[in-house]
Amino acid sequence: MSTDRQSYAWKRLVVAIALVIGWAGVGTEAFPAYGQSADTATLSGTVQEEDGTPLPGANVIAEPTSDDGTSAGTATDAEGAFTLSLTPGTYQIEVSSVGFERATETVAVASGDTESLSITLVPSDVTLSEVLVRRASLTGGLRNLDGIPGSAQYIGPQELGVHEYTDIHRLLDGVPGVYTVDEEGYGLRPNIGMRGTGAERSSKITVMEDGVLAAPAPYSAPAAYYFPTMGRAHAVEIRKGSSQIKTGPFTTGGALNFLSTPIPDEFGGRVNALAGSDQERQLHAHVGDSFENFGYLVETFQSRADGFKSIDGFANANAGLDYSTGFDKQDYLAKARVNTSPDARLPQSLTLTASRTTETSNETYLGLTQDDFNRSPFSRYAGSQNDVMNTEHSRLQAQHVIQPTANLDITTTLYRIDFQRNWYKLDSVNGVGISSILADPDTYADELALTRGDQTGGSLLVKNNNREYYSQGIQTAIGLQFETGSFAHEVEVGGRYHQDEIDRFQWEDDYRMGARGVMELQREGIPGEESNRVQDATALAGYVQYTLERGPFTVTPGLRVEDFELNRTEWATDTEEGRARTAPPTGTRQNSGTVWIPGIGVDYDVNPAWRLFAGVHRGFAVPGSNPGAQSENSVNYELGTRYEAQGLRAEVVGFYNDYSNLLGRDLAAIGGDPSGDTFNGGDARVFGVEFTGGYNLGLPLNTSFSIPLELTYTYNNAEFQTTFDSDFGAWGEVEEGFKLPYLPDNQLAANIGVDGLHGLSMRLTGRFVDEVRTVAGAGTPAPNERIDSFFVMDFSAEYAISANTRLFGSLRNLTDNEYAVARRPAGVRPGMPRTFLVGVKTTF
Repeated sequence: MSTDRQSYAWKRLVVAIALVIGWAGVGTEAFPAYGQSADTATLSGTVQEEDGTPLPGANVIAEPTSDDGTSAGTATDAEGAFTLSLTPGTYQIEVSSVGFERATETVAVASGDTESLSITLVPSDVTLSEVLVRRASLTGGLRNLDGIPGSAQYIGPQELGVHEYTDIHRLLDGVPGVYTVDEEGYGLRPNIGMRGTGAERSSKITVMEDGVLAAPAPYSAPAAYYFPTMGRAHAVEIRKGSSQIKTGPFTTGGALNFLSTPIPDEFGGRVNALAGSDQERQLHAHVGDSFENFGYLVETFQSRADGFKSIDGFANANAGLDYSTGFDKQDYLAKARVNTSPDARLPQSLTLTASRTTETSNETYLGLTQDDFNRSPFSRYAGSQNDVMNTEHSRLQAQHVIQPTANLDITTTLYRIDFQRNWYKLDSVNGVGISSILADPDTYADELALTRGDQTGGSLLVKNNNREYYSQGIQTAIGLQFETGSFAHEVEVGGRYHQDEIDRFQWEDDYRMGARGVMELQREGIPGEESNRVQDATALAGYVQYTLERGPFTVTPGLRVEDFELNRTEWATDTEEGRARTAPPTGTRQNSGTVWIPGIGVDYDVNPAWRLFAGVHRGFAVPGSNPGAQSENSVNYELGTRYEAQGLRAEVVGFYNDYSNLLGRDLAAIGGDPSGDTFNGGDARVFGVEFTGGYNLGLPLNTSFSIPLELTYTYNNAEFQTTFDSDFGAWGEVEEGFKLPYLPDNQLAANIGVDGLHGLSMRLTGRFVDEVRTVAGAGTPAPNERIDSFFVMDFSAEYAISANTRLFGSLRNLTDNEYAVARRPAGVRPGMPRTFLVGVKTTF
């Protein structure tokens, strides 16, 4: 970025911060609600349990008692506080939370007034809704986080709506212990790791939606080329440490669970319509209702953009030509539930879920050389002009919940996922892979010239990476709660039978580079001539987790078992019979194993505000089917503390992962071979510290609105403990003490904002990522083996124009920082430049 441009950007930032501080410091008399209008009022309050404990995540609904008012709703924040902007009138305030009886209050508000309310909820008998929260959720929601003997985060609807992120990377950058590697700026194919696991296509963590495995083939090919739609998520949960072993199959780093929008208790819905830079469009809408014995929900999320890159800017290539670098994604979901009456002797429900997602994205594995990135970071080479990915994803799920007694529940889920994708993208030039060309542009100068469109002729192979997946299974969880004297017990026993498969049937088309950088097809490939194989897996998993509470102590031991069989079958690619799979296979291989995964967590309440917790568990990751591949094996420790009182929240966790076998998986997504084979990395050590803190600055300032301040930090140290040679490209020749690639030593995220200021809410978020190595090594990395540190800020604001409608605006990358995020799959890749998004959000 030029000095003048950077100076201008920083001036804009100072103005933005001044606006935030200025708004925060203005007395409430200066501005009536909704700007200059005096015909609205503010209702704020708190919701707590009987013992005074704040109750976060409670639903607060304001219904007018006459036709003059307008309905409004919100949810309490982490301190159990809420704020509603209402038109003058009398309202019935209804407050509800899973596990508690509903409470109602009647309140009258006048123009320009600020009224306060305190509501206490009384525990209720366990309902089917609470059973689902316990069995399908990783955390049980905001109010249950404090009791978890391990690190856990719950990002609810309010937090998700602050910036309206559709890129999961941007959201998780604010979660301690989570590492992401951006690829195309929109989060279409995320790369996520936790506590030192590799981030490659999120293949080393357990990814779920509503408690069901979400990766297309989580055992046989865990690279997540499909990921749950971030823009449709109702909440996102992250769980690390010993408390996440019941999820599996990957237990080393952690688990990530997307919670879809629940069927509402009464008629209601929302519509968000946003538009922004590069012709970006977002539409999120859902509607649903519940009756005595039936409930439903229909929902869609649609997103598209032209993309922020252009295929031009190098030599004379593509002069005057226009190629798309954007995407178009459409997601549809429907739920239907039948249930017994509330007073039934045997309460039970059956919920059917169906979803379908399609995507067309003009994305590529082809990045830039360092010189070209410095010159024009948002350009793409002519060789990527035909690159496009087309996907179709469908999910069918049936979930049955039955509660034979008040303290016994059984949840059973049957699921089927189908995923088909064809990523048509440049693979090689004159027989040299694109990752090799970009890694050594001097040696492959001719191939680079063809890729850029500077020369004509040559052979550019564009591969149809055509694959079909399915994942299916049945899982059940049985929960039992009882008390004996001063001891409270909960036992959860679960099992899952799972099958998945990936069918690779791929071919290559041969192009030459023509005049003006336009690629010309020379030979159309024959389907199946490049890759013709099937990988499948069968797995039987089970777990038991026991929770014992007595006084301030909670002890949670658990045991998981994974029994798996992996198979791979290949057919000839050079004969018609082989491609038709009517000839015998040319090769088969198999790998299988049974692994026991124990863990235990302990939580101690020092006092109502302060808790200590610790845990130890075994880490496991599924190996590949290749000969000699072993399961990942580690012993993982954590020790932490939580504090929450008077508006202050803080959590500090130290973790130590001791690997006896670190596993690497070869993927084209990291510039390697697309075999998907796994490699044994031997001993490794990962340790670090995670910090989360938050405080409402509005409390000491005695404001009627909130000024939330939040900070997260992660320190990480990850090193190999052995010396070995590896065919895994990201490792290479490893010596003891080499640092693992793509793991920053330091990460920091912070945000400050204003909530409930006369209908206005604002957030300024910043995140810092330290320098990372792109290959394993020690000492100072060479310029072509590192990604420099970067700092990026986002800003968003909402303004309520009525009780149910808000105007929304955001700026991503507020200062328009130009920075690199990765050197893989092939070449340097940029982060998203400054973009804006504006629109309307309404509920009904």
